[in-house]
Amino acid sequence: MTATAPTELEKTYRQIAEYYSRRLRRFGPTPFGVDWSCVPTQALRFRKLLKICDFDRPISINDVGCGYGALLGYMALYHSGGTVDYLGVDVSLAMVRRARKLWSGGMIRFYHGWESPRSADYSIASGIFNVMLDQPRPRWENFIERTLVHLGATSRKAFAVNFVHEPEQGREATPGLYCASPAQWIDFCEVRLGAEVSLIEGYGMSEFTLLVSPKGSASNL
Repeated sequence: MTATAPTELEKTYRQIAEYYSRRLRRFGPTPFGVDWSCVPTQALRFRKLLKICDFDRPISINDVGCGYGALLGYMALYHSGGTVDYLGVDVSLAMVRRARKLWSGGMIRFYHGWESPRSADYSIASGIFNVMLDQPRPRWENFIERTLVHLGATSRKAFAVNFVHEPEQGREATPGLYCASPAQWIDFCEVRLGAEVSLIEGYGMSEFTLLVSPKGSASNL
């Protein structure tokens, strides 16, 4: 039987998995291991992304691009009273294996794959669109679009994602880093997903966060 050649999207996922598996081998389960600079900035991103969540009642969360499960550590510190059914999803098998060693519990699970196998109340995707490597921009944006559609389809209440902001005029973007304007992806979520979007920016980093929910529910964000 002849093996089917991988699609362009499958090649993208494989390259992402290989990149982050190498980061983990080099830096271990630390912010550097998932290409973040330090714990405080990683925590700030989590704080912005989790604005979609209502921790006053039991909830379920899909953490897409979970890495070694750092979001669990943040929630244990700042939302310890909440009841969370957590599923971490990552394309890197090495990351999933490390996460399973670090975290356990009846409501904590990890899944190796490109997309979440279940729907949840909320989905979080922190930094998964930033490191484009040598992918052509159109291919990378196809990956982003596919991921946003999936997040919309598997998030009952809302999902949150973040991006690196495009550089100021006169500055060039770092090679291999995907930068965008908020308008591009707000428009995609509103038009393609029929969603309402809240923009968070100006929090001390060259990034922005989008909180995306079905129409009529944005007032809860």
